[in-house]
Amino acid sequence: MKIKTKDKNKVSYDPEWVALIIEAKKLGLSAKEIRQFIKYQLMHQ
Repeated sequence: MKIKTKDKNKVSYDPEWVALIIEAKKLGLSAKEIRQFIKYQLMHQ
């Protein structure tokens, strides 16, 4: 899972991840926190 890439063509995001990333950014999380947030969300589905 790559989050850092800004080129949309390089990585196809799971729509669920996109929603999680947007939500995490709204909460003002750092990149590291966003990764942990997503891992947590994916583990607790």
